[in-house]
Amino acid sequence: MAETKTKKATTTTKVAKNDKKLRVTLVKSPIGFNSDQRRTAVALGLNKLNSSNELPDNGAVRGMIFKIKHLVRVEEI
Repeated sequence: MAETKTKKATTTTKVAKNDKKLRVTLVKSPIGFNSDQRRTAVALGLNKLNSSNELPDNGAVRGMIFKIKHLVRVEEI
């Protein structure tokens, strides 16, 4: 009988070289703006006025921040 070797599946995670973070704070209410801007704020973890969240500094987060830049304050950590 022939022996078969099975490869064990391994998952690797990429570690970002820059561990920069952004602190995003909701400083203006999204009431009266487009509903997609409200959903973007919620997706960033900003549910209430003056709530903050620390997020990784990547293209996806930067694009979301750009969409609601008139509602938030951003600080690099």
